[in-house]
Amino acid sequence: MLSDLNYKHLHYFWAVARAGSVTAAARQLGMTAQTVSGQISRLEQHIGRALFTQQGRGLVLTEAGRMALGYADRIFQLGEELQEMLADEQLDHTLRLSSGISDVLPKSIAYRLLQPALALPQRVRLHCTEGTFDQLLHELSSHSLDLVLADRPAPAAAQQTLQSYLLARCPVMIFATPALAERYQPGFPHSLQRAPLLLPSRDNVLRGQLEHWLDERGIRPDIVGEFKDGALLHTFGEQGAGLFPAPAFAASDITGSGKLSLLGPVTGVEEQYYAIANRRKLQHTAVQAIIQLAVSE
Repeated sequence: MLSDLNYKHLHYFWAVARAGSVTAAARQLGMTAQTVSGQISRLEQHIGRALFTQQGRGLVLTEAGRMALGYADRIFQLGEELQEMLADEQLDHTLRLSSGISDVLPKSIAYRLLQPALALPQRVRLHCTEGTFDQLLHELSSHSLDLVLADRPAPAAAQQTLQSYLLARCPVMIFATPALAERYQPGFPHSLQRAPLLLPSRDNVLRGQLEHWLDERGIRPDIVGEFKDGALLHTFGEQGAGLFPAPAFAASDITGSGKLSLLGPVTGVEEQYYAIANRRKLQHTAVQAIIQLAVSE
């Protein structure tokens, strides 16, 4: 039965898959190539599938091998994390917070929202995972995460198990390089007509607000780029590829280097930042410190 899977054999398979050959893996493991090869053969016999196939002088993963490698990566990564955690001399005095950061959330905003947890008097060990909104909510529901920071609340269907807290609202502004700012500043915002504009991707809540704001004013910019990653959007804007929106919270960071200038505000448009927690984990001290921002408003 697969429930009797020998994890030592799986580890040898994992080592060979990562090293690229039995010989290289055996050298790393301090074993003979024959022993490693034999252990992998036992694993293949146990599961009833070949994990490698011979191609020339090398080994190539089969489809079953590719699937097994994905699981093995996760298993042994968790094992390494467990060893590291248990080796921490301050483990009994450390509060661990596993936080999911939606990939549309600006990094500087994520730091601001997590700051109350970092300011706690006890030692906090923060583990941040970036991902899509749906992916992070799945991990939160399965208790792999303590908290998710996002630009939207949890959907209605998930509200029986998840609770959302509005932590902050932030006005949105348009930025550009000094050369572009000088060109499009006069007559803003109508100067944005046919101006090169960089926008977040359509799965970003801000995108819909920006399009509505432009439509209301009859402005048709030239959308030259769409970005899922806010940091990448910022980089393209800094290189002069186009004008771009960003939260006012980050204005000083954006213009501080002198590479970018502020054109003006996107009146009536604001970003909203939420903390989403599993209702069973609301007693987590670090989670409470973060959602207290919402409770106190």
